[in-house]
Amino acid sequence: MELNLERPLLFFDIESTGLNIASDAIIELSFVKILTDNRTMVKTWRVRPWDYVGDCQRKINPAAQEIHGIKDEDLAGEKRFFEIVDEVQDWLDGCDLAGFNSNKFDMPMLAEEMERVRKYRHKPIRIDLHKMKMVDVQNIYHQLEPRNLKAAYKFYCGKELENAHAAEADTMATYEVLKAQLDRYPEQLKNDVSFLSSFSERQKIVDYAGRLVYNDRKEVVINFGKHRGKTAREVYETEPSYFSWVENGEFTLDTKQQFTMLRRQFEEEKMEARKASMKKLTDKELEKSLASLSQKWGTGKLF
Repeated sequence: MELNLERPLLFFDIESTGLNIASDAIIELSFVKILTDNRTMVKTWRVRPWDYVGDCQRKINPAAQEIHGIKDEDLAGEKRFFEIVDEVQDWLDGCDLAGFNSNKFDMPMLAEEMERVRKYRHKPIRIDLHKMKMVDVQNIYHQLEPRNLKAAYKFYCGKELENAHAAEADTMATYEVLKAQLDRYPEQLKNDVSFLSSFSERQKIVDYAGRLVYNDRKEVVINFGKHRGKTAREVYETEPSYFSWVENGEFTLDTKQQFTMLRRQFEEEKMEARKASMKKLTDKELEKSLASLSQKWGTGKLF
């Protein structure tokens, strides 16, 4: 079915250096404009991600690179966002917008880049994204095709779930759904708990609330607030009081315990490093004293 449009509808998608809106940047921006007569216009930019404060190119997060395959060196010769922002606004002008998961990611990221241009380059931004209609196709999909246990039970097991939200009924239904998934996807799934655990885990978490997660280098990373995306070690070294704030704050006991264990680990490592440094210094002082005595008394025996 062709779209019934009163204004052009601009579909867009963004690839970025990572998923942190505040600290990451656009590296690829694609527009597909559907005109009111359903003719199509397409424009894609590769963008050199720019750190306005450091006045240098932003690095791509390795986890993001694994997904889109774009490397830092691929962008070295591309224009920065503030150099294409006028053309981007020309494409946006007079349109409504559409995307997939765009309300949560693409729209905030685009808005952030435009605000950076306003703040750091003092260029006027004439497009107000908040005044544009936004169609998020993923949200339509999730509303029309629910992704809850009742929907999964009907899809995989072919029957309605009775007594939904009763603990025993939900537990038995979950068991039946997993068996049906193994039957339905024999090429994608293995009948092995270790495999299924890994396959179903979106992100390797440290605490059950997901405040701490592992990155692709198996380092513990803060997953919320002002330090999101930073390693726990980096935060401990620059702001150790943050750990005390978490331990005394309104967080789950499990989260507090994980922060406490990390703080103790870092403190012990720091103590061990200090001891090793002191021992090294003592050994050097001993060598220096022996060398001084040797020079004073010659190479013969001292006693």
